[in-house]
Amino acid sequence: MRHPTQLVSAFLGLLVVASAEAQDDSAIRNSVVKVMATMRFPNYLQPWQRQQSQQVAGSGVVIEGKRILTNAHIVTYTGQIYVQPFQSSDTFRAKITALSTAMDLAILELGEKDEDAFFADRQPIKLASDPPHVKDSVSVYGYPIGGTTQSVTKGTVSRIEFVSYNSGTSGLRVEVSAGLNVGNSGGPALVQDRIVGLVFGVLSRGQNLGYLIPAEEIDTFLKDIRDGRYDGKPQIWDVMHTLENTALRAKLGLSRSTKGVLVSHPTRAAKPPVLRKGDIITKIGKHQIDNTGMVTVNPQLRLSFMYFVPKVSKNDRIPLTLIRDGQTLTVEAPIFVGDDLSLLKTLKGQYPSYFVWGPLVFSAASSDFVGAVAPYISSNLGLRNSPLMTRGRDIVAFPGEELVVVTTMFPHTTSKGYDNPVGQVVASVNGKPVRNLRHLAETLRDAKAEFIEIEFADQGVATLVFDRQEVLDSLEDILADNSIRKQCSPDLDDVWKNVN
Repeated sequence: MRHPTQLVSAFLGLLVVASAEAQDDSAIRNSVVKVMATMRFPNYLQPWQRQQSQQVAGSGVVIEGKRILTNAHIVTYTGQIYVQPFQSSDTFRAKITALSTAMDLAILELGEKDEDAFFADRQPIKLASDPPHVKDSVSVYGYPIGGTTQSVTKGTVSRIEFVSYNSGTSGLRVEVSAGLNVGNSGGPALVQDRIVGLVFGVLSRGQNLGYLIPAEEIDTFLKDIRDGRYDGKPQIWDVMHTLENTALRAKLGLSRSTKGVLVSHPTRAAKPPVLRKGDIITKIGKHQIDNTGMVTVNPQLRLSFMYFVPKVSKNDRIPLTLIRDGQTLTVEAPIFVGDDLSLLKTLKGQYPSYFVWGPLVFSAASSDFVGAVAPYISSNLGLRNSPLMTRGRDIVAFPGEELVVVTTMFPHTTSKGYDNPVGQVVASVNGKPVRNLRHLAETLRDAKAEFIEIEFADQGVATLVFDRQEVLDSLEDILADNSIRKQCSPDLDDVWKNVN
């Protein structure tokens, strides 16, 4: 039987432990902030204006370097951003200093006059050095809907996968069984006192299932932006297929022991080409690839072989072992960073460029444009033959190539009798192929012919013919009638200012 003094000591010991845990939790909660922003998305069909403003709110966490880590989708296309500390009515103006819409990550910083006061008693929370394990218990902090104060929920790591995020960029994703809602985005998930991931999504059709951007991806992002800019994750652009189908394997003459993935469409970006159609890639570095394109990372984890691309790459090359014409060989295949060579680039949080010429408004097509307006366009026009569809995953055929699309045609005497070509890709002006939006503006500026013929890539769409002088004379009225303050976006100001 314990002596009463021993019981008192044990009880006091429990109090000390509980107090220490509460203190640690208090420090963590103090470093998790609410992020509030006024957001205005682009209007892709009327690019001279923006959509109606909306108030959004999410979460953020203080990390080293007097910075706040949050999601890109909370702060992209925002004019004003504020952060509100835990248990405080004060708000602090913040600005974006680094952004990755591809991986949904952003860094916020405060103005110099607020830095010292804000970070004095808010210590940075460190990233976990090791990835979490399935069944690990996690605590998620944030400001979800349902209340105004900070929320803490608990759950477990249920799954770890390598998936596509945005714009074709892939990365690790952690699934957790914690009660998450809108507003949790940007909040940290911790194992003990380390960030194992940042909340960025909730499975709407599941119960208590949310997704984290793991610390490994966050660390990659932070290393990328050390030079002041975000370049992006290295990727393989060659298209590959799995080798599970029995008939396919028989046609290729593969034995049961041969495992890997089949190169179906080598990228044209590799010059000179390294991979060929029909190559069977069996290893990336020293890692064996199975017939589903997976690699064993550890006894409890299998991931897509693409996970190892940044890990084994050196000087923009990755070592691959492959079978070609029955022979095994090792090659150094190129990898590509960012989407500079993509025909349909992402806007990366920038507003689209535009150019108004008479009744027509032109813009450069982007992957954002296609994603936002393709359902509308396809329901009104047949775009099966449009380069927006046929070349959607293509690389540029020459430096600076863009697909120029019509986003609006105003009703006007100059466009009388013409069907609305919204969404159509411009092929040429007076027989001169259009290279990009700037080139289109320059071509129209320099045109001297009495009539202007605008031809589209889809041959089923009628060519539009305009009286050049009539269009020039009507421009000011069209701009005024449609409340357009400027004929073009700022990046094209220099093109049209000297027009005759």
